[in-house]
Amino acid sequence: MRRGVVATAGVALLMVSGCSGKTEPPRSAPSATTTVTVPTAPPTAAAAVLGPTGPSTAKPCEGTSIPVGTDPQPIIDAASPSTVFCFAKGIHRITRPIHPRSGDTLGGEPGAVLSGSIRLTGWKQSGAAWVVQGVLPEAYPLKGQCEDNKTKPCQLGEQLFQDGNHLTRVMSLSQLKPGTFFGDYKANALYLGDEPTGHVIEMAKTQTAIDKSADNVTVTGLTIQQFASRPQAGALQAGAGWKVTANEVRWNHAVGIMVIEGDNTVVSRNTVADNGQLGIGQYKSAGVKITANLVTRNNTDGFWIADWESGGIKSTRSSGEVSGNDIIANRGIGMWSDIAEYDRRITGNRIRDNAADGIRYEISYSAVIDQNVVEHNGFGTGRGSGGTLWDGGGINVNTSSDVQVRGNLIKDNRNALSIQSRTRGDGPRGTYVLRNVLVEGNLVVTSDAASSLGVVENKRSPTQPGAITFRRNSYQGADHFAYRGKTMTWSEWQQSGFDQDSVSS
Repeated sequence: MRRGVVATAGVALLMVSGCSGKTEPPRSAPSATTTVTVPTAPPTAAAAVLGPTGPSTAKPCEGTSIPVGTDPQPIIDAASPSTVFCFAKGIHRITRPIHPRSGDTLGGEPGAVLSGSIRLTGWKQSGAAWVVQGVLPEAYPLKGQCEDNKTKPCQLGEQLFQDGNHLTRVMSLSQLKPGTFFGDYKANALYLGDEPTGHVIEMAKTQTAIDKSADNVTVTGLTIQQFASRPQAGALQAGAGWKVTANEVRWNHAVGIMVIEGDNTVVSRNTVADNGQLGIGQYKSAGVKITANLVTRNNTDGFWIADWESGGIKSTRSSGEVSGNDIIANRGIGMWSDIAEYDRRITGNRIRDNAADGIRYEISYSAVIDQNVVEHNGFGTGRGSGGTLWDGGGINVNTSSDVQVRGNLIKDNRNALSIQSRTRGDGPRGTYVLRNVLVEGNLVVTSDAASSLGVVENKRSPTQPGAITFRRNSYQGADHFAYRGKTMTWSEWQQSGFDQDSVSS
C-alpha cells in the first residue's frame, strides 16, 4: 500500500492506491485511487465555553412567595395550578417531599436553598468521641453496590456535614477518627470523631426535595442539597415535560437529578456536583434533552466505581440527547447508556478525568456518539478496575447495534476505544448483539504505550464479519491494537481489514 498525506485545515487528505491485505473479516475499502478526509484537529467541543450554570441570578423570581421556615406544601395546594412559586433567600429545611401541580414553577430568589438535613445538638462526649441519641431512622431496606462490598457503607443515606463539609462514614466505632462519623442504627446513636462545640453539624434526613407528582413542571434557580436520597433515586425527581434549569444540586446521598418516566423533559444549565452516587439519572424516559450542564465530582459516598451506576450521567431504557455538557472528574463512568437505550445521541460533550469509561454504550440500540472530547478517563483504581480493553477507558461500545462513533477527539485515556461482544440475552428490540458499528473520522491521540484500542469478544459471542467498520480515522502515537485475542501493531491492524483509509503517525 502506498500512502500520501496532505494536511489541510483540520483534515488530512489521504491518497490510497493499490490497497491489498487480508480480507477476512470483509470491510469496505477505497476504490483503486480515492481521496478521503481524515481529522487532524479536535471537534468544536474542545474550544466551547460552557454557559452559566447553577442558580440563576439573571432576574428576580416573581410569584407567590414561600418564606423561610414555612412548609411549602400548604402554600402550593392553596394556589391555582400553573402558579409561579418563589422560595425566599435562605435555607428552607424540607421535611417532606414537595408535590407541585401541573404547570407549576418552583423558583428561587438568589440564595434560596432547599435542604434535606436537620441540625444536630445535644452532643455528649463518650471517650474520644461525641455522641447524640435518637436522631437516626428505623432500619430500612438497603440496596446498592459499594466499592467496599464487605461493610457496604454506601447503602445508608444519613450523611453528616460539619460546617457544610461532608464527613466520611465508617462502619464501626473502632474506626472513628477526625473527619468521620459512625451511625449505630440498632442503638440509635450517632458518633462523631470531631468535637462539635462551635460547629454546625447537620444530618441528611429527608429523602426527596421535589417529587414527580405532576407533568410540565419547571424547577429553576434553586440550590438543592443534603437530601438522604436512596440509591437510584434522586433528590429532585422529574416527570414528563419538566424543565429543570439553572439549579445547583449538590451533596445529596444518591442521585442529584433523576428523570423517571419523564418523556420530553429538559435538564439544562445545572451544576450537579458532589452527589453520593450519580449526578443525573434517566429511566424509561423518551426524548429527554440533557444539555449544557456541569456534572462533576459525583460518587462521594463510595458506590462501585467500575460497574454500578456511579459517576456522571446514567440512562436506562430511554432515548434522547446528551449534548454540550462538561462531565468532569466523577468517580465512575462519565456518560453511561445501559440496557435497551435507543435513538440516543451523545454529542458535543467534554468528558474528562472520570475514573471509569468516558462513554459507555451497553446492550442497547441505535446511537450516534459524535463530536465529543473524551480525555484522560479510566484511570480509577478499585474493585473491577483494570488495564484491559474489557474495562474500556475512552469510549466503550458493549454488545450494541447500529452505533456510530464519529468525529470525536479521544485523547490519553487508559484505553482509547473498546468494542466489546458478549453474550447478554434479549431486549425489547431484539437480541443484544454487536452489529453495524461504525467508527469513523475520529482523532485518537495516545501518549501511553500501554494504551490499547480494538475489539474484544467472549467465546460464545464472536464478532461477525462486517459487524464493525473502522474508516477515515487519524491515530497519533497509537501502535497497540487488539482483535480476536491478538495484540497488533498498526500494520497488522490494517492487514486484518480495519482502517484501510485511515492514517497513523
